[in-house]
This record gives sequence, C-alpha cells and structure tokens, in this order.
Amino acid sequence: MTRRERRGLPRRQRLVGLWLVLSGGSLAGGALFAAWLDTRLGADGWARAVLWLGCFSGGATLLLAGLVLERMLFTPLRHLQAQLARLVASPDAHEKRPPEGWLAGLGPDLARVQESWQADRTRLADARSEGAREAAGTRQRLEALLQTLHTPLLLCDRHRRILLFNAAAEHFFDGEPAPGLGKRIDALLPAASLHGTLDRLPADGTPRKVLLPRGTRWLKATLRRVAQSDGESLITLEDATHAWRTEMGVRAELAAGLGDLRRRAAGLTGAADALKELGGLEADTLRQRLARAIDEDGPALGESIARLSRLVDDMQRQGEQLSPIWSNDFWQALDEQLDPAQRLITPVGMPAWFQGDAPALIALLDSLLHYLQAQCAAGGPAIADAEGKPLEGEITLGNKQVYLDLIWHGRAVPNAELARWQRLALNRLPLSPTAGEVLRQHASEMWSLADADGKRARLRLPLPASERAGPPLQAVPPRPEFHDFGIARLPSPDEPRAGLALRSLEIVAFDTETTGLALRQGDRVVSLGACRIVNARVLADDTFARRVNPGRPIPAESTAIHGISDADVSDAPPLDAVLSEFRDYLGDAVLLAHNASFDMLAISHQGIDFDMPVLDTLLLSRALDEALDGHDLDSLAARYAIDFPPGTRHTALGDARVTAALWLALLPRLEARGIDTLETLLALQANAVDSEDATAP
Repeated sequence: MTRRERRGLPRRQRLVGLWLVLSGGSLAGGALFAAWLDTRLGADGWARAVLWLGCFSGGATLLLAGLVLERMLFTPLRHLQAQLARLVASPDAHEKRPPEGWLAGLGPDLARVQESWQADRTRLADARSEGAREAAGTRQRLEALLQTLHTPLLLCDRHRRILLFNAAAEHFFDGEPAPGLGKRIDALLPAASLHGTLDRLPADGTPRKVLLPRGTRWLKATLRRVAQSDGESLITLEDATHAWRTEMGVRAELAAGLGDLRRRAAGLTGAADALKELGGLEADTLRQRLARAIDEDGPALGESIARLSRLVDDMQRQGEQLSPIWSNDFWQALDEQLDPAQRLITPVGMPAWFQGDAPALIALLDSLLHYLQAQCAAGGPAIADAEGKPLEGEITLGNKQVYLDLIWHGRAVPNAELARWQRLALNRLPLSPTAGEVLRQHASEMWSLADADGKRARLRLPLPASERAGPPLQAVPPRPEFHDFGIARLPSPDEPRAGLALRSLEIVAFDTETTGLALRQGDRVVSLGACRIVNARVLADDTFARRVNPGRPIPAESTAIHGISDADVSDAPPLDAVLSEFRDYLGDAVLLAHNASFDMLAISHQGIDFDMPVLDTLLLSRALDEALDGHDLDSLAARYAIDFPPGTRHTALGDARVTAALWLALLPRLEARGIDTLETLLALQANAVDSEDATAP
C-alpha cells in the first residue's frame, strides 16, 4: 500500500468522523441500555423519563460538547491559523476579521502584534529607502541612458545568464527568441566561437570581436570582461550582413572592373604606341589590325568606365552615413531648422522611408531656401505667393528611389539658379562641402518643375529608397525591469536542481483555458498563458500569451467563463504550434500551476516533451494547511490578500500571474518549516496528493 493510499481522509475529516461515531455510539448504547433497564425495572411516569434521560445523557453530552468545541474553539483556531498564514505571507495586509469564540480575548493582543510588526517593517523600509535613495537615482539615470542607446547591449554573468539588456537588444532580436533576465546567452547566440571567446576574455577589459551566424544574418559581437567583477561580460552587437554584402558585392565587382579597365587601357596604350612607330606602305596591314583592336577595345573601355561609375554610385548609396529616414520626421526637423517659432512646411501625401544623411540634407535644403529667398528679394523667382501660403512637403515613390518634393504656390526655379547654388559651400557641415558635393554623396541631382495646374511648382530631389516599411516603432514605456544583478549570485545552472534553494529556482507559472473540463472526452485548449519568476520575483514583461484554435466549437457556457469565442480563435494557430513556442519560452525553468494535473493533461500527448519538475500550488497549500477548507485559486487569493486586476480572472495569463503571486506568498511559510530545496518540496507535494480538490479551478 502506498503512502497516498494510507493517508485516507484529511485529519480534520477523520476527527469529525471519530466524534460522530463516538456520539452516535453513545446515543445508541444509551438507548439500548435504557430499553434493557426499562424492561427489568418496569419504571413508569417520572421515573421512566428520568431513566431514559440518564441513559441518553452521555451521548448527548458528547454530541453537544463537540458542537460547542467546534463553534467556540476549533473554528476560531482555524480562522486564527489562516490569519497567521496571511500575516506571514503578506505582513502589510489589513486584517478585517478578529478572533472569535473563546479566542476573542486574543483580538487586541493579535492586533497589537500585527501593528508592532507593521511598524517595525515600516521603520526598516524607511531606513532602507533612505539609504538606497541615492543609489536608486543613479540606477534610474543608468536605466534611462541604456534605454536610449541604439547599440544592442547584453550583460551576462560567468554562467552566461543575462543580467541586463536594453531596449535596442529587444528590438534587435524582434521576431526571434527574445532576451530575458536569467536566460542563458546560449539560447540567443549558440555559436561555439562566442562561448570560446567569452571563456578567454582578458581580465583588463580589452575587447574581442567575433562574427556570429544567426539565420540569414551575420552579427558582429564585441565582448569585454567587466573590470573587478566576478567574471561578468559585456556584449554589444551590430548587424554586419550589409557591410559584408557591400564588401563582397559592390567592392569585389569594383576590384574586378578595375583589373579589366587596366588591361584594356594597357592594350590601347600599346596599340597607340605601335601606331606611332609604324611607317611606310608595308605597315598598312598592321596599322589596320591595330585600328580594329582600338575600335574593339574603345567601346569596351567606355562600357567598363560606365559600369565602374554605377558601382561607385552604389557605394555612395550604401555608405555608412546614409541611414533610413522617416519622411514626416525629416519634414519636422527641416521645419524646426527653418523657423522654430512657426510651422512653414506641411507634409502631404503618404509618408515613406528613404536613405540619406539627415543632417547633410537638412543643411542642403536650408541653404537652398535661404538662397532662393535672397534671390527673391533681389527680383528672382518667388517660392510663396502673396498670401504667404506655407510650403508643402511630399514623398513620391519611384523605381528604387523616392522623390523628395518641396511644393509652393508660384513658378519654377530656373536651372541656372540651381546650378549657381550648387557651387556654394555649406559651412555648417564638416569640411564645408558644396551643395553639389552633398548631392553627389547621395548619387542625386535636383531640379525644379511646374505642376500641371500652372499654379504651383516644386523642387524635386531623388533619393535612394529604404527597405524599411511601415511607420517608426512607437515609443514604449520603460520596462518594469531590464536588469537584475542578483542573478549573478545564484548557483550555477549546471548544478543538479534537486539541491537548489527554492529562491534560486527559475520558475514559469502557467495556466490554460479550455473548451470544457472533460479533457479525456475531447475538450481542448483555447488559451495558454505564462509568466516567469527569477530570483524570487515575477518579471512583469517576460510573459507568454497565445490563443489556440481548438479545432472544435467552444460551448457557450465555456465562453461565459473565459470570454473566448469561436471568432476569437478562428485565425489562431493549433495547439502543437503554440506548445512548440511555449517549450522554447520555458527553457530550463521549473513549471508551476494551480491544480497542475489538469493543465499538464491539457498540454500532454502533443509531441512536445515537458520533462522538467512540476510544482502545484493547490497541493502545496493543502500540505501547509490541511485543516483548512478552500484551496481553490479564489479562496487562496483572498486568504493571502492577492488581488485580481479587473477582467483578468479566468484568463490564462491573469491566472498564471496570480499563481506566481501565490507561490511567492507560500515561499516564506515553506522555508519556515525547513522546506527550502526543490527535493524537499517535491517530497512534501507528493505526500499532499489527494483527489478531493483535483478539479479545483
């Protein structure tokens, strides 16, 4: 017989059953004894009544004593146990229910203990906040600085776990496995060359650079050991794919073209020299042959020069100074340069991306408009009508180009004026290039033309198109966390997990919503949500939330609970695809769920192995408070003062977050009982298995 079979009913139910058996046995025995005495003594009247009452008195006293003890002592003791559990898990929670029954006198003392505890915690918190205020200010400035850096940055400890990353790193891995606190760098950058270099980094902070393949991209990683640290390393990344394509593409073609150009030029030079030395009629035949050679190499030479010109133009367009620019941002920056006090340029049409050197282009157009304004004052063409209508900025898409148009009410600018302006130096730019040189930097030219209506004219500047699509990313609020240096003090992830401290575990709390509760009869998952716990705190933004197409209709009664209808999941992926993503999200973490047997059954038998330990807050709560009733998620949330944000109950991610908060509330109580490693916790959980609450949601 197993330990689970020997346990039988919980202790409280066993005691209640024993009390009922004793009371019932006493009453039955008293009835039999009274009947026997009644037949032997033949009593009647009052004597008979006293006889029967006396025989029933023992059982009745036992029954009434049990009822009184349950109401006045045992129930108040259970309430006191729940209050103490709440006080341990949430010392700052407000206790609204004073002790009852014979324990009512403990109310003032319990309130005084709680007040003193809270007062001590408040003084300790004040002292800590006072001492940490300057450090917090420094940290906030550091966070703000890191979030504005455009260079992807990762900081990892000696076990290659991520301690810090910035927003640029998050965007850099967009659409791929994202960085997360506590995750190993191997999951992001699995190249062996990176890890070998990390192991050999100089302690003085001298950088090392490596090229790493990642899908279709090549990444250039710069690695440095953090000075005076415990083996922590700083990694900065850049996408080197474009630079290498330029190096091996346009520049390689340019080198090959230069070799061909030299060969043909040498041939032409040799032929010309030979022609000079030939004389007499006997050389006519040879002269004709050399002329033919010149005729053949001449056009080829011209073609080579034209091809080299195109390659040079391509190199200019691919130059590092040409970066993607969003047209609306460009018009606004130009407007602010022209006159910060008022709006002079109104963007019209659809915005788009283009390639350019933004400071150079702004200086270019600012110089042109000031030049034309000066010419207008001297009697030249006007770029605004008498009503002073503002300029308009428009982007027109072409073939591999975009046309940057400045539009005004008036007539076109003569090409001669533009030619004179292109010879002017732009002194605001380094080395004072001319306007024409800036145009050549962009492999472009500028001209003016009149619109078909005859009322408006425009300046047109063709620029290279950008591969980017869609508007710029909206600025996101700062992450609640993007670093945790305490991770570096955690044990190595390569150590056996059984002996790890509970606070050092990386845990993923998850929950499922389904079409119904009969999973073995065909009910399926419709939603899967999870959140991560690292270093005994929930990472607010490191979450997993996916809807799942169950491949069958969702009953209306299930939709009434979790709010997910057939229309909500019609375009969702199937369960096996979502579970594959979820397995990648899990990594090496321990799983946590409330009533885990139900959720594990929901995601099992789908071809994805979940071979990590699984913790169940339902079983852990039963093990800690066997005498208490109510171990469902709502009851435990109320017991430990855990709030559900509005609209999150019976959502997969919402319930997963509450399960994570419940785990953190149970943790100090487990540690107080010596349950402080994964091995001892799993043993406690195994002894708490019972079918009574197996369907608790």
